[in-house]
Amino acid sequence: MDTIPQNVFWIIIAVIVIVGVIIAFMQWRRVREAQSNVEFLAKQAELKKIELVERDLESKRVMSNVILPKDQQERLSQIRGNTSDLMQKSGYLHSEISERVTRLEAKTEYAKLQKLLGDIEKKETELEKKTKNVKGGD
Repeated sequence: MDTIPQNVFWIIIAVIVIVGVIIAFMQWRRVREAQSNVEFLAKQAELKKIELVERDLESKRVMSNVILPKDQQERLSQIRGNTSDLMQKSGYLHSEISERVTRLEAKTEYAKLQKLLGDIEKKETELEKKTKNVKGGD
C-alpha cells in the first residue's frame, strides 16, 4: 500500500527534475545565442571602424593628390553604397536566422512537453487503476 504513494513521489520528483533540466537547457541556449549576437555586433562595429578609417584615408589621399575624375568619384561612392547595403543585409539576415532558430526551438520544446504530458497522463491513469484495484480488492 505504501509503494503507490512512494511511486507517485518518485514520478513527481522525476517530472520536477526533467522540467529543471529543460529550463536550464533553454537558458543555456539563450546565453549562447546572446553571446553570438554580441560577437556579431562587435564584428559589425569593427567593420564600421575600418570603413570609417578607410574613408578618412581615402579623403586625405584625394585631398593630397589630384582630385579624381567625376566617373571615378561616382564609382567610389557606388562601391561605398554597395558596401553599406551589404552590411545592412548581413545584419538583417543574422537577425532573421536567430528569430527562426528561436521559433524552431520553441516548437521542438513544445512537442517534447506535449509528449511528456501524455506520458504523465498515462502514468496517472495506470496509478488510478492500480489504486482502484487495490481498494476494490480489500
